[in-house]
Amino acid sequence: MIYFLAFFLPPLGLLLNGQPFAAIFSAILWVFCFFAGWFFWPLWLVPSGHAILAIAMKNDARRHRELVDAIEKHGPPPNWRP
Repeated sequence: MIYFLAFFLPPLGLLLNGQPFAAIFSAILWVFCFFAGWFFWPLWLVPSGHAILAIAMKNDARRHRELVDAIEKHGPPPNWRP
């Protein structure tokens, strides 16, 4: 659902994902690409792409942090060798 929102309203999607500075940057990018997109239409996709990548990167970082926390709490998996 957040990716759908990030595609159609990138600043709002980033803001709801907990990334206020990326949302501000995306809003500025959105305005610039809206006006420049009248001359080169693929620029309309840039803010959406930025929002989707930023959300995916934050989700990956969160999953990585959860995995590291679990390993620190419970130790490495069985039969693990360095």
